[in-house]
Amino acid sequence: MEGNARFSAPHGAQWLGEQRTRFSLWAPDAGCVETVIEGQPHPLQAQPDGWHSAELPARPGSRYRFRIDGQLDVPDPASRAQAGDVHDESVVVNPGAYPWRNIDWKGRPWHECVLYEVHVGLLGGFRGVEAHLPALAHLGITAIELMPLNDFPGERNWGYDGVLPFAPDSAYGTPDELRHLVDRAHDLGLMVFVDVVYNHFGPDGNYLGQYAKGFFRHDIQTPWGDAIDFRQRPVRDFFLQNALMWLQDYRVDGLRLDAVHAISEKDFLVELAAEVRKALVPARHVHLVLENEHNDARLLEAGFDAQWNDDGHNVLHAMLTGEREAYYADFAEDRTAKLARCLGEGFIYQGESTRRGETRGEPSAHLPPTAFVLFLQNHDQTGNRAFGERLIDLADPDALRAATTLLLLSPMIPLLFMGEEWGSRQPFLFFTDHHDELAVAVREGRRNEFREFAAFADETTRARIPDPNAAATFDASRPAFAAYAQDAEHEGWNDFYRQLLALRHGRLVPHLPGSVALGAEVIGDGAISARWRLGNGHTLRIDLNLSDADYALAAPQEHAPLFISRNDALADYRQGRLAPRLAVVCLENRDA
Repeated sequence: MEGNARFSAPHGAQWLGEQRTRFSLWAPDAGCVETVIEGQPHPLQAQPDGWHSAELPARPGSRYRFRIDGQLDVPDPASRAQAGDVHDESVVVNPGAYPWRNIDWKGRPWHECVLYEVHVGLLGGFRGVEAHLPALAHLGITAIELMPLNDFPGERNWGYDGVLPFAPDSAYGTPDELRHLVDRAHDLGLMVFVDVVYNHFGPDGNYLGQYAKGFFRHDIQTPWGDAIDFRQRPVRDFFLQNALMWLQDYRVDGLRLDAVHAISEKDFLVELAAEVRKALVPARHVHLVLENEHNDARLLEAGFDAQWNDDGHNVLHAMLTGEREAYYADFAEDRTAKLARCLGEGFIYQGESTRRGETRGEPSAHLPPTAFVLFLQNHDQTGNRAFGERLIDLADPDALRAATTLLLLSPMIPLLFMGEEWGSRQPFLFFTDHHDELAVAVREGRRNEFREFAAFADETTRARIPDPNAAATFDASRPAFAAYAQDAEHEGWNDFYRQLLALRHGRLVPHLPGSVALGAEVIGDGAISARWRLGNGHTLRIDLNLSDADYALAAPQEHAPLFISRNDALADYRQGRLAPRLAVVCLENRDA
């Protein structure tokens, strides 16, 4: 694979041309390894440091497995495609065969990002997502973010239970159908991001521990079991090669790294960013985004463009809904001051203690606003609710419009969750496709997650939580896009998002480079006034009131606001009154 020359032993099957393929497996606990190609076994030669490899006759399309010590047949952990599901045969692929149209595509700079998170399966696979692209481009989206594509067990999954991280799941389509989706996105000026999971493997179909125990470290536990051991060079290379595969073989424009707080060796992340930059920059705009509960601000100065700002979501959700259970308890007290800190400094938790007495975070005020991805909804925050309710069913609609105005017109990078732009009322539920004992364990484990919530204190109530393995749970989560376009309420939401994004691209995006936060002032319970200096020297001011009260504030300059979320409140605003459930955005000149 292009760009992997630095790796002494690339994992998996590397097609060499004509009818030759090099097969390599890191199996330090295996005495002997064979590759079984189309039913015929071929021995691999033992190499130093636990490797087994050989160059063998196999062309693209050939099916194969690895046989461990003559007894255990396993798929290739670096399989680029599967003939069926995670337990089935792997397939040799030629990553260079696809005839790319947009060979000169260089991507878009980070500050132009408006991200749209998508679950590929719910939209009908790669072809289904492709059909939605023109509407997203028309809306003002500039990047789609695909939830994990790695092969997972069964037909339905969020993707975080994957076990073959190099293989796009066959339920979504073929590798070339994914390439066609990326190509079509680039036709429309859209970037494509892939969500990658480098912190654990799922519970069904992971054979690594049976022949490479060193892939995991048993002294550190994660929520999913033994931690991955990034102290091992072959383990690091496995994931470095995976990152480069998505960016080179599929020409995606960025990666979102899931839950990196569960990766104990943070220097691996720094190495990953350096390898990606070395291989692809400056020829292309390539972006790396973290999900990191630890708020390690230093990583945002070590090759990563931004982090999902869960702090920002959590405080806004608490203000919109009044919820204060579970992790919202860390944001329910002094929530207006916490929102002000988020808008003025990025993270809310910068070393303070959480409700559990754990310190969390690092100082972040020195980072630019674009180092933070802000959102009101995403797969986690919606899908980890017992019934997957959307925010539109939990919050006052005027307050939600006000918060959406902040989301789309602040200098932070906005992220939308599929269907949000239409005011979707379909839930997004947790779904899997496990069977037998594992299905029971997942169903009961899911329901027991909510024991701490007052509404689910008794077993009878918890039994109402949808079974993740039921096909109906998956089907209920599918946004009804065709119906939305025929409904006045949904069309109204879509027009609202389109208007805000047009303003963002026309008036803010050109001046985001060099922007800095100037702080946020609390003007009342639930109300703040935040300011940023843009790169052209002008000041962006957002006055936000999510409460039921109105407040006095400094009157704006004489010219009309750039945007107001409720037109009936404009006269009061010009008189220095901020009405309830309102957001107002102003651009003030250099001399203000």
